[in-house]
Amino acid sequence: MQEQLTYALITPYSLYKSRTGGIIGRLVGTSRLELVATRMYVFSDEFLDRYREVMIPEDAEPRIADAWRRYIDESLRRDNPWGLLPRCMLLMFRGPDAVRHLKEDVIGGFTERPVGDTVRGTYGDFIRDTDGNVRYFEPAVITCPTPELHERHLELLAEYSLSDGGVLEGQIDYDEPNVQASLVMLKPDNFERRSRRPGNIIDAFSLTGLRIIAARLFNMTVAQGEEFYAPLREMFVERLKGKLAQEIYQRLHTAFTFPFNMADAEKLADVLADRNAQAEYNRIVEYMTGVSPDELSDPDEKKTASRTKCLALLYEGPNAIDKVREVLGSTDPTKAEPGTVRSDFGRDLMRNGAHASDSPESAERERRIIGLNRTETETCDVAEIIRDYLKSRRGQSQ
Repeated sequence: MQEQLTYALITPYSLYKSRTGGIIGRLVGTSRLELVATRMYVFSDEFLDRYREVMIPEDAEPRIADAWRRYIDESLRRDNPWGLLPRCMLLMFRGPDAVRHLKEDVIGGFTERPVGDTVRGTYGDFIRDTDGNVRYFEPAVITCPTPELHERHLELLAEYSLSDGGVLEGQIDYDEPNVQASLVMLKPDNFERRSRRPGNIIDAFSLTGLRIIAARLFNMTVAQGEEFYAPLREMFVERLKGKLAQEIYQRLHTAFTFPFNMADAEKLADVLADRNAQAEYNRIVEYMTGVSPDELSDPDEKKTASRTKCLALLYEGPNAIDKVREVLGSTDPTKAEPGTVRSDFGRDLMRNGAHASDSPESAERERRIIGLNRTETETCDVAEIIRDYLKSRRGQSQ
């Protein structure tokens, strides 16, 4: 069966109602597909005018087709009746029979029966009147309806990925002061196997009431990991010295025929503190990237070496840094408050579910490292993935 690339767009209403995590949990956890990219969009009228033309299959029921056109015009345009920024979150998936599988088996069609076996059955709404006219229509997620249309949909998403997508910072109006952007990064163990875990973590962060303004699925390279966690390297020298002294004492206090006391262990810890900090730092980089820095000596190799997947999200709103950190919980999952992300999803000090910036300055630095800058000038991963896919398909058909 031929491998396909397809997509799901989480709608503005679903995002504003903080249904994002639940929907992502369904899309990632119940499909047979690989999640390969994420991106935020606010679509232009130019995109939506073209999207309307390819959105509805020719054999669609006329009333459903009209409902789709009205929905695009009323809910996806910047000039909408609610005066809200119509953010959409794109998730791209790859796998065999991907278009049909995602649409029919996971997202589902429209039904007036109250069932929750699909994404639309749980999060969407579809109400007709007694004459069969569609009175209320909220799809929750938009996707390509048929395999025949999927290349045209992908072409549009790639073409407008830079102009309509990316970091939506400063585009939402808030009534409160101290609006900040906070970076959240879901760590690699959340993606070791297909599960609802990433969606469940995102659902927990919805408790902050903040808005997601950027999303990027990426492979953290060794070079990125070393730069991202560089502040820990120096911090570990002093912070880990006491633990190192305890370990030295436990190992050596009975090893000699002469007395070996804690003061001796502390002196040795002073000598070994730097090497110990480097080893712990390398262990974190290896966890985040899947590659040990000790394996690589060439800086160019470090720029591409990676075997893991992370999801970065940018949350915006008043006092975002503190709100996110409160929901995140303490670094040690065993000490984190019940109900926090690290208490519920953490395993140990390193595999603790997610990372979040601890200050506005840290957020700026970390965003730059992982590619969530405010502007992009040339291309983005979504456009590259789509164009590579379409090129390979057309090459196969020749």
